[in-house]
Amino acid sequence: MAVIMNCPETSPFSYRSSRLETILHSKVLQLTTPATPSTILEVGAPAVTHQKITMRKTMLFVALTLLARALPAQTADEIINNYVEARGGLAKIKEVKTQRVTGTVSFGPGAEGPFLVEHERPLKLHTELTINDQTLIRSYNGKNQGWIYNPFTPNPSVLPLSETDLLAILDEADFDGPFVDYKSKGNQIEFIDKEEVLGKTAYKIRLTSKAGDQGSFFFDASTHLLLKWEGTRKIADHDVPWEEVFLDFRDVNGLKYAFLIESGSPSTDQIQKITAEKIEVNMPIDEAHFGKPNPPASAAPASTATPKSN
Repeated sequence: MAVIMNCPETSPFSYRSSRLETILHSKVLQLTTPATPSTILEVGAPAVTHQKITMRKTMLFVALTLLARALPAQTADEIINNYVEARGGLAKIKEVKTQRVTGTVSFGPGAEGPFLVEHERPLKLHTELTINDQTLIRSYNGKNQGWIYNPFTPNPSVLPLSETDLLAILDEADFDGPFVDYKSKGNQIEFIDKEEVLGKTAYKIRLTSKAGDQGSFFFDASTHLLLKWEGTRKIADHDVPWEEVFLDFRDVNGLKYAFLIESGSPSTDQIQKITAEKIEVNMPIDEAHFGKPNPPASAAPASTATPKSN
């Protein structure tokens, strides 16, 4: 799930932590004319001399020039650099070698439960999500193999991830997020404009991934932390407009993480919540967690327990 869907490095989950949510949705829950120069300058208006028009144009030009100097333009790179610093700095982010997030996910009444997400450099990933006493498990060895156990299918078994899923899981396994070293990852960023988000002024950045996927990120102009992500998610083979809001930032070993992500489609009133209860960094993780899993012996996520592996 980009549960911790590391939406960018901001949270344990990210807009990508929505992978598990998508799996559950698709396989389980199926669940007046404006004023213009021509309308303003009406016939019968007092005559305006050429000299006065020229003077007004000159004064307007001077005013706009002074305003531009007073409000220096923000570039996309400056916004992202400020964001990285607000999280704790690039060096601090790179110091994180492993990461574990535990908490709860709620898709709505009757569809909620605990989750576990573990990362280890480079790109290793293990996730568990329990809904109605059934635990979905995914793992990726950081190289070229990944597996999924989906108890919500008719004949559940441990299966290798498809090529499409392997490509998708690479983004999720990158817990630095799409902005750290974005150029080397093949990502492109563009500053769009300022907007009001959650009552705050935010800078809007459009990110285009190497694969061509696009999403919009909104960064708080005051704190520089991530406020919101907008994009699409594939649910039951349909691209659905989606939003995620990042809340409750807390410090973990000198890095800021969002402990709450609320998400949903603008076309519905349903809100899904991912709540982190504990985030740990640089703790040991058993290598077996990133190998092929066996079906769980119990429903609850293993947390720090060592899962069986083949």
